[in-house]
Order: sequence, then C-alpha cells, then structure tokens
Amino acid sequence: MNLPSRREKIEAMLRESPEDTFLRYSLAMELRKEGQHDASLEQLGELQKENPPYVPAFLMSAQQLVALNRVADARSVLRAGIEEARKQGDRHAAGEMGELLANLGILGE
Repeated sequence: MNLPSRREKIEAMLRESPEDTFLRYSLAMELRKEGQHDASLEQLGELQKENPPYVPAFLMSAQQLVALNRVADARSVLRAGIEEARKQGDRHAAGEMGELLANLGILGE
C-alpha cells in the first residue's frame, strides 16, 4: 500500500480549502520540486494576482525563472514583487527581491 505523497496530501487539503493561500503556495513548491515548472509558475502567478497579492510568490517565481534561464521574466516579476512588498510594508521581502534583482543586473548585462 502506497502512502500519499506530499503533493497528494496538499491537493487533498486544497479540495477542502481551495482558497487557502499557503496550501496553494505549498503546491507550487511541490510542483517545482517535481520539475513541473509551468504548472508551478502558473500557481505562483495566480497567487501574485490575489487581493492582496501573496508576496513570497514573487520571489519564488523569480528564483524559478532564473533557474530556467528566463532572466528578463525574472526581473519583471521582481520589480512587481518589490513594489507590492513595499505597499504591504514587507521591507524584508522587498530587500531580498532587490538583492536578487541587483545580482541579475550584474549577471545579465
């Protein structure tokens, strides 16, 4: 008898609470680990469109995009994420994303 995977457990919890932001974020991270980047980025993109947007989704999207060598897309996501983090008063997240953006400027020029 196979035990359910972490992803299957998250999906089951999401059926009960489909609006749970953290569960949706967790699913995106599991999809990333499984190499399902398009599905992961789609899930993270939805979280970025929430009201209010889920700030950690911006950084995770950008990191994944960099790993996929989609640096221009990562920069765009980071700029939007920094703006949103500042709006929400999350200076730590804004700083982390700003640091990554600065590093991409060095790497991508």
